Amino acid sequence: MMEVKNLTFSYGKDKQVLHGLNFTVEDGEIFGFLGPNGSGKSTTQKILTGILKGHGGKVSVFGQDISAAHEQEFFRKIGVLFEFPYLYTNLSAVDNLKYFSSFYPAGQLRDIGEVLEKLEFKPDFLQKPVSSYSKGMRQRVSMARALISSPKLLFLDEPTSGLDPSGAVLFRKIIEEEREKGTTVFLTTHNMSDADLLCDRVAFITDGTIAALDTPKRLKEQNGNHRIRIDYLYQGSREEKSIETRELEAGIPFPYDEIISIHSEEPTLEDVFIRYTGRGLA
Repeated sequence: MMEVKNLTFSYGKDKQVLHGLNFTVEDGEIFGFLGPNGSGKSTTQKILTGILKGHGGKVSVFGQDISAAHEQEFFRKIGVLFEFPYLYTNLSAVDNLKYFSSFYPAGQLRDIGEVLEKLEFKPDFLQKPVSSYSKGMRQRVSMARALISSPKLLFLDEPTSGLDPSGAVLFRKIIEEEREKGTTVFLTTHNMSDADLLCDRVAFITDGTIAALDTPKRLKEQNGNHRIRIDYLYQGSREEKSIETRELEAGIPFPYDEIISIHSEEPTLEDVFIRYTGRGLA
């Protein structure tokens, strides 16, 4: 689906922001591309979506060098949800989607009403101008715009931004359903929970280079300390101990009256990211 080899990019002579990126994205994969502000994440995404020209190295999408891709044909195969909604605020959700749908062949389009219903858009606002919408409602229209053309490749930038917890769960479900249909998803986000729950693999980018690339599970396992924390009651007092996992082979190695909980001390994906890059995502 996508192959990136030695990708470089500079904003002027002394402003190189990408320093030879190498990665692939497989068909039907949800690929997370994570990095703090200023890391080169947005620049990379603009190159991959065909918006930004003048890069070095090679970028192949749909088996074709993106520099030589026919723009109309390429753009009809992708869907993009930008971090900040690009909508006509004087138009309604329906009219926005009718306008964006006009750029695609009719046979490629999904039904506007069905897509908005799937995204749990409030029916009372269907004909009201976008200027009257909350951030979460605008995000739903932006996601509908990305999905309306049945894309083979989805670029999602902060897809759950502005959503309440139930909305975030809904969006994750929809993204997983797209993957099940065979859609490839390139996901950029500051939300490590989204990345951990959704992504088949993640790449950590910092200062224009990729610091790590693997599945979330393997990254956490490789950077774990193989310890567990046990909360328990003993002689009327609540206690807590942290022990090596191998110490459990012969049973719990200390006296107790009741075990309350046992938790692994596996790092979170954000812990791993900070370990590789020295910075958080914000």
